[in-house]
Amino acid sequence: MENDFSNRPSAAEAAANLDDLELDRHTLAEGARVPRVLTAALGGVAAWWVGMAASTTPGADYEPPNTAWLAVAAVLVIGYLIRRELGVKFRAIGAKAVGALIAILVLCLALYSVSLGFVSFGLTWAVALTSLAAFALVTWLSGIAYRSALDQLRRG
Repeated sequence: MENDFSNRPSAAEAAANLDDLELDRHTLAEGARVPRVLTAALGGVAAWWVGMAASTTPGADYEPPNTAWLAVAAVLVIGYLIRRELGVKFRAIGAKAVGALIAILVLCLALYSVSLGFVSFGLTWAVALTSLAAFALVTWLSGIAYRSALDQLRRG
């Protein structure tokens, strides 16, 4: 195997190439916009999952909905679409994005629990309110997570 070291760039050329790459990363991050439809889709999945509480019977004989795994599959598909929208796989998303994702998870679990409480008191109609709150908050938090990931990409 041969190596051709005769065309090695100088230190100045290498630095210029690295500066070009940094500019490309910054341009990519600046040009990317939060995909509103996809963040709303994540909010819709959260609202659907929280709304599943209306079809349960909380109490001693509680059985979770059999279709909850579909929500996980939907989130994975939307995550793939978000990555395809930007065209770059995030290596690191930043602490703010991780915090937003944890907040989404905790928020959805809390709203599902509140929904189960409403159903147990016979207030099934109130699950619509918790579902609406899940939609709004998850849409907002997923936008924050996406913007934070773009900021992380910009910083390199």
